[in-house]
Amino acid sequence: MSQPSLSVACACVAAVTLAAFVAMSPIHSESQSTIVPAPQTDAGILERQSQVVARARESLPTDVIFVGDSITQGWEDTGAHIWKDRFAPLKALNLGVSGDRTEHVLWRLDQAPLTRLAPKVIVLLIGTNNLGHRTADAPQTLAGIRAVVAKMRQQVPAARILLCAIFPRDHEMSAMRGDLVQINQALASAYAHDTAVRVIDLGSSFVSADGLISPQIMPDYLHLSPAGYQIWADGIRAPLADALKPS
Repeated sequence: MSQPSLSVACACVAAVTLAAFVAMSPIHSESQSTIVPAPQTDAGILERQSQVVARARESLPTDVIFVGDSITQGWEDTGAHIWKDRFAPLKALNLGVSGDRTEHVLWRLDQAPLTRLAPKVIVLLIGTNNLGHRTADAPQTLAGIRAVVAKMRQQVPAARILLCAIFPRDHEMSAMRGDLVQINQALASAYAHDTAVRVIDLGSSFVSADGLISPQIMPDYLHLSPAGYQIWADGIRAPLADALKPS
């Protein structure tokens, strides 16, 4: 009997490892902070948190909603010109809050459910602060993201979710960047056959061939420059258009 090739063996190991990683991230464990709704307590962010909760409660229904942390909030600052061109015509609503982790998004969804807004599409980018603030490991962060997606689907079952894989961070290769890659791979696996959730991984657009991230794209190797927001806007252009088409 012939022996399996090394590439086949490696592929099998990778598949088992990814399956185990997904299995390590249940979305119903009350012991995990990433899935337990909690408000932000940083005094410098409370005003923005309250503003976004009010925005979600009071805005008119809209087709497109962006949800996330400071990178999403940045559409109102660094990415404002691109937002005005690409997303303002869609009457898109920005619900990004600086510093947000998955548990904070879950809390905001409890305080101001998306149901009344009746979006057709939700663009979600969350998770980098769970690792960056060192409050959770990779499996726990994955569980938190999946819990956010589950709550969104519960509140707006007809919406399509464009789940952006967590953007790479750090100037060069690092352990945290490796964790992000594993989380993103697991997300792609978890929603591979889910017609309501589309995972969009733009990681290769932010990282050069030598593994570095340019400060022209991410000045602090986390937050986006205008060029970075252009990459994000371009990366979701086609998926967003597809998701907005009548079913």
